[in-house]
Amino acid sequence: MRKNLGLFAAILAVAGGLAFSSAAYADGFSVAIVDVPQVVNASAKVQSLKKDQQAKAEEIIKFVEKARKDVATITDANKKKAAEEKYNKELIAKKEAMDKNYAEQLKAIDESISQQINTKAKADGYDLVLSKGIVLYGGKDITPEIIKIVK
Repeated sequence: MRKNLGLFAAILAVAGGLAFSSAAYADGFSVAIVDVPQVVNASAKVQSLKKDQQAKAEEIIKFVEKARKDVATITDANKKKAAEEKYNKELIAKKEAMDKNYAEQLKAIDESISQQINTKAKADGYDLVLSKGIVLYGGKDITPEIIKIVK
């Protein structure tokens, strides 16, 4: 029983020490918040990527329309089935390539935005940067400054 009481007292002392040290540290601790979705939507790179995706989607639609016309002209059932399979494989390959390219570019943009937020936070002396979606109150909103950087 005495051992448990001693252990409890030691844990309480450590917890109290941590509480006082974090309270002293909190005075110089600065927090920034960023509305990441707003920054992403304002990014020139994201806007360009969206336009590219729309153009590629239109190309795929044209490919599908052409394939349908070509298949419609074939009268032999076996040849028609072979043509459909060929076009389906091409369509799947085009779609997968488009999706892979989009994901790679989006990842690069995300890393770039994260790096720009990190650089800005360090330059302005922030100790912590949080997403606006998880913060109820407090912190300096640096979203407009980040948007200026990514435009």
